[in-house]
Amino acid sequence: MGGHFVQGHVDTVATITGVREDGEARVLRLRPRERGVLRYVVEKGYVALDGASLTVTAVRDGDGDEGGWWEVMLIAYTQEKIVTAGKGVGEEVNVEVDMVGKYVEKSVRGYLEGLGDGGEGGGAMLEKMVGRMVDEKMRLAR
Repeated sequence: MGGHFVQGHVDTVATITGVREDGEARVLRLRPRERGVLRYVVEKGYVALDGASLTVTAVRDGDGDEGGWWEVMLIAYTQEKIVTAGKGVGEEVNVEVDMVGKYVEKSVRGYLEGLGDGGEGGGAMLEKMVGRMVDEKMRLAR
């Protein structure tokens, strides 16, 4: 199995805020309606736009004019195959974010809240893990 996991769910809607040409490719900048989805959008990760899975080429977290967006690049082949390629500035796309990121977030949250470690608080376990990593780095530095 290869590629990205796409379920066909819509997590939010994003507005195309910029389009620029890069050789034969087209770069779209998108701003999500719900900024909270940005925690699942990472550079070189993926998002599905109108059902087509695309690789994220840049992300800027935050609010205001300078933040709260991501970009995808559509190569010539992709432009011929997906409906999003024909959309322009101001138009909206349906967005599905990485479900793996959601699973990781839920698992880590449960673990840190002490739900996944047999009763020992997640904070104490995290402290032990960090301590072991620091000890190992110090040992290797000698």
